[in-house]
Amino acid sequence: MKTFRVETLGCKVNQYESQQIRQTLEQSGMTRVKPAQQPDLVVINTCCVTHIASSKSRQNIHRVQKANLDSTIIVTGCLTIGPENEIGTLDNIIIVKDKGTLRPLLEGLSPPKKSSLINAKYSKPTNLYQIKDKNPNLTSPHGVKPAGNLPYLAETPPILTQFSDQSRAFLKVQDGCDAYCTYCIIPKIRTNVCNKDAKTVLEEAQNLIDSGHKEVILTGIFLGAYGQTTARRKNWDAGKLDSLAQLVDKIARLEGLERLRLSSLEPLDVTDSLLEVMTAHKNIAPHLHLPLQAGSANVLRKMARQYTLEDFLSVVEKVKKTFDRPAITTDIIVGFPGETENDFQQTVKTAKEIGFAKIHVFSFSVRKNTAAEKMAKLFGTVGPQEIKRRSSILQTVDAELQDRFRQSCAGLSEQVLIEKTNPPRGRCGRYFMVDASKIPDAKKLKKDQIANVTLSIRSCF
Repeated sequence: MKTFRVETLGCKVNQYESQQIRQTLEQSGMTRVKPAQQPDLVVINTCCVTHIASSKSRQNIHRVQKANLDSTIIVTGCLTIGPENEIGTLDNIIIVKDKGTLRPLLEGLSPPKKSSLINAKYSKPTNLYQIKDKNPNLTSPHGVKPAGNLPYLAETPPILTQFSDQSRAFLKVQDGCDAYCTYCIIPKIRTNVCNKDAKTVLEEAQNLIDSGHKEVILTGIFLGAYGQTTARRKNWDAGKLDSLAQLVDKIARLEGLERLRLSSLEPLDVTDSLLEVMTAHKNIAPHLHLPLQAGSANVLRKMARQYTLEDFLSVVEKVKKTFDRPAITTDIIVGFPGETENDFQQTVKTAKEIGFAKIHVFSFSVRKNTAAEKMAKLFGTVGPQEIKRRSSILQTVDAELQDRFRQSCAGLSEQVLIEKTNPPRGRCGRYFMVDASKIPDAKKLKKDQIANVTLSIRSCF
């Protein structure tokens, strides 16, 4: 096999792990091809966080099969680990359930024949040393360095040297969750709560900077649990509560890093130490993504979130006192089992009170094998038309709040990372997109370049 393509569905962590797959294949001597070309190998990294995500993953698999009849197709990711009935029957597909076996499989794909691998199902980890005894080439590292103690792509997963095709690079530093929010299946998929050691994180971050990435985004399945062995806050090691803040401080000091951004955090992850670090470094974006999920105390309890509405509001107040016009973005689920009209109106009121810079609105759908599935039977479900109505209302509120936030930033001087040209535009530290076409020498701006832009109402979108 000589050529490959990787297709990714799902979150930032999945996108990061797809980059590991890409790098493993490239450093094994294979060449990545454009989507229009038919490769020898297609790796599909799937998602199953919702039934819709599972459906999209299946649709993608069938589309790839139809368009690449002569290609070997490997399916990996969360869908392969989830409920058996969701992945369905897949013919002539290599299903890799355990990611620890993926790297030796990838490295061993050349020159074995395709027919010898069809429908090989890698469930719980095969002993890698036994594999190596059978074929000493399978675990050949090809110069790829290990990525700390995160168990992905075998016992020595590669650290990235670049984040291909993106201006902003994601850097996974944590994996796993055992918090068991009642609507979420991830604790049954990514069960091992673990961390990448700080030394490796710093080396990998420097690699990304040196390869030309101006912005690095720290990510994880439960990023705020960095340094801990559980996502259950009540069981955290008190001596490691500042682990994330300490890591962020070290990364922000790296030479050449223009911007560091944190991905999703729960409100109580935003400690005084973390805020101190964020204010101490000008290259840390004044942006926090804090998933509210519901602005009703009643619904939050049913969701088993690890904070109260009062906790959330208190943290937001502290953030606003710490930063000048911080961007606070969020996720909200509409139509959770038992959500009344009053509950929904409380969510709308809370969103307006906080003044989010952006709201990602999600319509609730029952996820099998979660506590919310039982709650739907116990408390009743919100009808699809009503969910649609409520979602529409919240989306209107979101549009109004986004516009208000952008207007409040008019006159600020912002660094904009150019992600597209003709016209030049990109994302600023406060997360929204900015048109840089009106600044002097705008025509000379190139992709991945940083431009200083004085924001105006017309330039922000």
